[in-house]
Amino acid sequence: MRIFISYKRGVSPDEPLALELHQQLSANHSVFIDQAMTVGTPWAERIDRELRQADVLLLLLSAASVGSEMVAGEVETAQRLQKHQGRPRILPVRVAYREMLPYPLSAYLNPINWALWDCPADTPRLLAELERAMAGEELGGAEEPIGASTDTPKAISIPAPATTPPLQEFQPPSPQAPLEPAEGTMAAESRFYIERDGDAVVRRALERQGVTITIKGPRQMGKSSLLMRVIQQALEAGREVAYLDFQQFDQQVLADADRFYPQFCQTVADQLGLPDGTAAAWAGGGGNNQLATRYVQNEVLKPLNRPLLLAMDEVDRLFEAEYRSDFFSMLRGWHNNRASPLPPLKPWKQLDLALVTATEPYHLIANLNQSPFNVGEVIQLDDFSPAQVADLHQRHGAPLAPTALDKLMELLHGHPYLVRRALYLVASGQRTGEGVLQQAANDDGPFGDHLRYHLFRIVDHQALRAGFRQVIRNHRCDDEKARRLLVAAGLARLQDGAVRPRCPLYAAYFGNHLDG
Repeated sequence: MRIFISYKRGVSPDEPLALELHQQLSANHSVFIDQAMTVGTPWAERIDRELRQADVLLLLLSAASVGSEMVAGEVETAQRLQKHQGRPRILPVRVAYREMLPYPLSAYLNPINWALWDCPADTPRLLAELERAMAGEELGGAEEPIGASTDTPKAISIPAPATTPPLQEFQPPSPQAPLEPAEGTMAAESRFYIERDGDAVVRRALERQGVTITIKGPRQMGKSSLLMRVIQQALEAGREVAYLDFQQFDQQVLADADRFYPQFCQTVADQLGLPDGTAAAWAGGGGNNQLATRYVQNEVLKPLNRPLLLAMDEVDRLFEAEYRSDFFSMLRGWHNNRASPLPPLKPWKQLDLALVTATEPYHLIANLNQSPFNVGEVIQLDDFSPAQVADLHQRHGAPLAPTALDKLMELLHGHPYLVRRALYLVASGQRTGEGVLQQAANDDGPFGDHLRYHLFRIVDHQALRAGFRQVIRNHRCDDEKARRLLVAAGLARLQDGAVRPRCPLYAAYFGNHLDG
């Protein structure tokens, strides 16, 4: 049996437990653990190769590891491999951790049984349980984690707005105010959310009824966090909300129009507490666009009879689907239906659309007149300005000296996630400002997990690696698809006709770690 151990490096008890499991399991199995390898393209290729060869992914889940981009990347890869080659099987172990899993881990792991480890005294029992699981039994998982579900979620729940402060109000946190880690989508009421021009556009747009909002920007720009604010404002205005995250749709469903359209409609109905009538709606046959449009009109909008916001995140997951132009032309048709004076189309006046995408969609849609991305309000999110970084710095208690803050801005170019992470680490006492700056491009530095994740994700994409090397060295990328994907991934940015690394940190790190 070939076993791959996934864990959060450099933290306890994760790493000591991983090493103990490696030592004990190696007596009877071939066990891989990422311990001594030098990070670089050969490292990323080795991780990818070991995952492809593994029969089991032994996954240690802790308060530290569930926020690790690298751990999430290994789980995503294992899930993809499992669908294509039937392995590796994922065996999750909760390491003194019983909380809800954050997304996207929740989508992958909630349906899977898990084992529990609380202290070293549990190790012998855990080893025995793992051996039984590798022999074909199920893991225990007898104690249900807080808020966990045994079903794969199709969409997240939307919090009620009753106790949420008005969006426009902000009080700088006191020194005792709880800090917030940078990982994941920010809650609509977060005290560390930095407003940008797009927030004001959203507020004005939602004062009207029947609007279409598109939020664009590369990965980790804050698009989903802004979408949460859109949702919150819609709830406060009395609208119903259905939220769909296309990351939570199975890839096999996304690849098949006949499976996708009914599930799309079913998810909308489920979010709104409406009965699922998709089986009857599709029983008579017909085109998917026509059937879905009729379903939303007659089974969603008419029964609700009140304003509805349909919020869709990660819509670029559909850009590789053969039916993409059909689906997006359907959304454009819904947008156009609002203007019709015909009585049967009156329900469409109650529908608002909000779309989030990391990829520029225009060249992927056959007819721009059938695109929903160039109508209504189009919001392009950019990196934080120096003033916005200074604002966020104050909200963290101003832990950096002015010169250090200037250097951080220069190094990260206002990258929202990395700036937030740096300030959180310093404000929480986990790193010093000097340490963040000096160790920024180190594999074990403050951004090491983030940098290794990106390196791992592009390791088996030769065109992306070659394109990124060209971006770093020459500020150009001749491969149009590679350029688009690098910008969407947040690794590169377009500026004055040139393609540049997103920030000097990326130029330094990937310039050293991508082979020639």
